[in-house]
Amino acid sequence: MSTIINPEMVSQVSQAVIRIRDSIGSVLVGKEDVVELTLAAVLSGGHILVEDVPGIGKTTLARALAGSLDCGFKRIQFTPDLMPSDITGIHYYNQKSGEFEFRPGPIISQVVLADEINRATPRTQAALLEAMGERQLTIDETTIPLPSPFLVIATQNPIELEGTFPLPEAQLDRFLIRIQLGYPDESQEEQMLLRFENADPLGEMAPVANSSDILEFQSMIQRVYVDPVLRNYTVRIAQATRQHPEIELGASPRATLGLHRCSQALAVMRGREYVTPDEIKELAPFALSHRLILKSQARLRERTPEGIIKEILEQVTVPI
Repeated sequence: MSTIINPEMVSQVSQAVIRIRDSIGSVLVGKEDVVELTLAAVLSGGHILVEDVPGIGKTTLARALAGSLDCGFKRIQFTPDLMPSDITGIHYYNQKSGEFEFRPGPIISQVVLADEINRATPRTQAALLEAMGERQLTIDETTIPLPSPFLVIATQNPIELEGTFPLPEAQLDRFLIRIQLGYPDESQEEQMLLRFENADPLGEMAPVANSSDILEFQSMIQRVYVDPVLRNYTVRIAQATRQHPEIELGASPRATLGLHRCSQALAVMRGREYVTPDEIKELAPFALSHRLILKSQARLRERTPEGIIKEILEQVTVPI
């Protein structure tokens, strides 16, 4: 088997992406760039953090994606009283059989919506760490593999802080990308009213791809050609975040690998079997900014991770 993806494979993936994008677009109005980032993360095998104010469509995006894929879907509504066992599942004693049996939790699914993840306590948030990082659960010394593909889409409201628990760095680092939807413009909001006027489009969705397709596409993505100078370009961007004077904690090696893999996915989605610098530059703010911790003086000057990433992209020489 060739180690490089061929044009026929690229066409197969890009056509499937168009079908999924159109399916999501039948529900979510005017968010083509967000949908593209979401699908790039799915094809990369990464998890997604959707951060925005209430009512924007965070949950709708997750449900529309799940409705477009013929995969198992579970939703977890995070609350302060949610326990880790409510997510992972428990062993309980069955009086009829006289044996202990395992009752699986909602995390054991293919697409998991973690709604308002920052409302749960750190202990409960930590129940997701092993699942997101290693695609497995360890419960009472028993290791349970999770189904493939496995994708967590988490939502959180960055404005309302009362009764919330900020995600720790270890948790944030397990999200491949962080995206924001933003408000629709006037025409998009009017189109949304028209679309939801007589029925709920979510209830009418039909899958346009299955789990086998996604696994096959994820395998193809890893064979997309990345020139050595572009690999070095990705590494230099990540290194620059660790050496920046205003950043206390820079991007992790996991972030570097995620940016690399996501750029491969985005290239295929755009009909190419090779990566260009444009994919890396476009994805860097979404793949790196949520992993950075700024120094206190930088925060006092109202500096933002996104702004610093933009500066780094301007400073790091783009390979020709």
